[in-house]
Amino acid sequence: MQTNVHPSIRPATWASWLAVASTIVIWLVLVGPLITLVLKVSPSEIVTALRQPGALSPLGVSVGSALIALLILVLLGTPLAYTLARSPRRGVRWLEAGMLLMLLMPPLVIGLLLVFMLGPLTPLGGLLAHVHLSATNTFFALIVAEVYEAAPYYVLGAQSTFVGLDQGMLDQASLLGDTPRQRFFRISLPLSLPQLTSSLAIAWARAIGAFGAVIIIAYHPYGLPMQVWTTLNEVGLQRALPYALVLLVVSLPFPLLAFFWSRRARR
Repeated sequence: MQTNVHPSIRPATWASWLAVASTIVIWLVLVGPLITLVLKVSPSEIVTALRQPGALSPLGVSVGSALIALLILVLLGTPLAYTLARSPRRGVRWLEAGMLLMLLMPPLVIGLLLVFMLGPLTPLGGLLAHVHLSATNTFFALIVAEVYEAAPYYVLGAQSTFVGLDQGMLDQASLLGDTPRQRFFRISLPLSLPQLTSSLAIAWARAIGAFGAVIIIAYHPYGLPMQVWTTLNEVGLQRALPYALVLLVVSLPFPLLAFFWSRRARR
């Protein structure tokens, strides 16, 4: 039996299949390193690596420092992002440009410049010494490096979220007598929470995986990225892979959960 098919359907179908195939190929290429890592490392290798004396110490260092870095970002980065998004002052654009520059700077360069800004022989380094802190090869230095690498991702993401708030709703709250502080905590923050969590999750991944600035100012104590690096140099690529997989297992669930929550909240 002969079917009647409109001539325009065939090219469109081929175009659709080509688009689907291209999408799958590009997706496989982009996530190829992750798939390779999962296929390359056996569970026994992970167990063997993590049973080595002191093997879990980098995990504790990375999780602890990243959590503190995230707390700092929430307390200091959220007001900054809100100011960047809502302030009409022209000078605020210079602050925004500064955050963009920090986002674009290579982390290795950030680490080098932090040495000249917070090193023990600098004025700020001297002030830190008065409170028994040092921004060189300490847990505090690791937190500093992670904050600098992760802050632009959180601040600019949170700024974008605050820009998208319903101005009419905020104006109505003002007419009802809410102060700016009340508007922030009663309207802006609750409405922005899913997207803020997404930005924070990205910052978490950047903080716990920070390496460029860390290798300059916080070589010790070892976090997971430094453990991967030193294991790679000392005993080879295959022995470093379990630590790389552990780093991904720790860093990725939060961003993935935040992503799905944010998508669900937008529906």
